[in-house]
Amino acid sequence: MLDVETSGLDPRHDRLLAVAAIALRADWATRRLMIDLGDSFEVVLRQDRLTEAKDNILLHGIGVQRQREGVAPEQALQALARFIGRSPLLAFHAAFDRALITRYVKRHLGQVYPRGLPNPWLDIEPLCAVTHEQVRARSLDEWLAHFNITCSVRHQAAADTLAECELLLRVWPRVAAQCRCWSDLARLARQQRWIARP
Repeated sequence: MLDVETSGLDPRHDRLLAVAAIALRADWATRRLMIDLGDSFEVVLRQDRLTEAKDNILLHGIGVQRQREGVAPEQALQALARFIGRSPLLAFHAAFDRALITRYVKRHLGQVYPRGLPNPWLDIEPLCAVTHEQVRARSLDEWLAHFNITCSVRHQAAADTLAECELLLRVWPRVAAQCRCWSDLARLARQQRWIARP
């Protein structure tokens, strides 16, 4: 599971400030899903142009000093690539995270990854929607509230990632009833497009 913090909501222009990821282990034979907190990753990227907007800093907590002292983008993205290996990447509203990371990977690691990271991506929001059709939630906050999941520090990449892992655990029994492998998971997420939502 992966989450990013950014300077704004436009993945084509805004800057990547931080990335966090936590390993999930799926045992397809028993259809169990486990969070591996000991296998996690977090990095703040050094910024050439600092984000000084107070409302943005208050949102994610990455102040000017942390932006200055962050890891060089090339090194941060290399570390991320090493951490994830060939694993699939899951995120809530994954298109945003994928677009931003792909843009940064092309810019800083383009010789190795000219098209971005080769890992498959999966958005967990459609899994929530297709397994809990009666729920009117759309945003992460709405889904967390529905399942009474507390996020210790909302809009902080590592905390959001853990909350997203917990969210997937809550919907997993219904997901696992329909899925025996990764491709089944991707197929189930795609089904959500055909379901009318209130």
